[in-house]
Amino acid sequence: MAALTACGGGGDAPDSVTAQAAQAPVAAQAAMPAVIQVAEASIMTAPAAQVAATSAPIPLASAYAITDSARIAAATATAQSSTNACAPIRPFYWEIGNSTAKSASGSIKSSTSTATITATMPMSIASASKWIYGSYVVQQRNAVLSANDLALLSMRGGYTNFNGCLQNQTVDACVAYGTNGLLTQANVGKFDYGGGHMEKHASLMGLGAMNNKTLAVAIQSAIGTDVPVAYSQPLLAGGVVTRADVYARFLRKVMAGQLKMGAMLGSNAVCTNKATCPNGEAVYAPIPPNESWHYSVAHWVEDDPMVGDGAFSSPGASGFYPWIDKSRSFYGILARSVSGGAFDSVNCGRLIRKAWMTGAAV
Repeated sequence: MAALTACGGGGDAPDSVTAQAAQAPVAAQAAMPAVIQVAEASIMTAPAAQVAATSAPIPLASAYAITDSARIAAATATAQSSTNACAPIRPFYWEIGNSTAKSASGSIKSSTSTATITATMPMSIASASKWIYGSYVVQQRNAVLSANDLALLSMRGGYTNFNGCLQNQTVDACVAYGTNGLLTQANVGKFDYGGGHMEKHASLMGLGAMNNKTLAVAIQSAIGTDVPVAYSQPLLAGGVVTRADVYARFLRKVMAGQLKMGAMLGSNAVCTNKATCPNGEAVYAPIPPNESWHYSVAHWVEDDPMVGDGAFSSPGASGFYPWIDKSRSFYGILARSVSGGAFDSVNCGRLIRKAWMTGAAV
């Protein structure tokens, strides 16, 4: 069995994309196929010109004066545009809603492919799994996190030698596999994006004996059986297989306060850009080096001073991009499944979000 990884263990560790899971029913986790390895080091990089074209900060003060029809028209036009950052990433599915319901959505087709991405298509969501695991922890801890919880959930635990899980391992077996459980003392307290921190945390949380099937049951016991997930491997940071409509339900529960993660959004955020963080606080982040985001409790805060709008998000390597806006009024999802598609989805998703918030197509 080949080693499988999602969301990496450091600057050059691989990220996983489940090749056939996108076509398999979520319930069929026992028959989940092998995983294709994709280099994480490049999953969220983009040419400078493309990064510069992303949205500027969104004015929230007048957001509520915009009509729903204007928002829908603007977001739809932006998603369907043939000239912006959304054009080259087709096909994809997008959705925006509030804490109670979906407000607008669409499946954008490609002229070069017959594939159609829908809200009910199961797919590997890679690093978008982190937000789900973080929510599980917050729920189990009743929103009272220890210093160790915070360190591990914000990628500062020092477990930076992660090289992946085998598909049929337990959580503890994955931690013990290779160098996965090796602590690098020099990296303790420093941001280093990778899967090792949450894998170790899951073992400490008592999930160590669990495999794909029992892990899914445990996670759902906290976030709700109305948020069905499967695991293609016992990897808390990147092993979830689910659907866009299911993840949307999860985001609505966060926004509505039904999950305690809602109160934790953006809390205890840490610096992530090695080039701009003071005092060596960061080692590696899979975002363009000319952007500086923060990382909160198992999710990003897109607060770069030049192009950020403060949204909370958890983009995955295969292009699955969920977010909640800074005002916590709207959520969004851009769903697709393509190797190394994370930041391309972010670029498009930002534009759709800006169009929704401003009522003007971008």
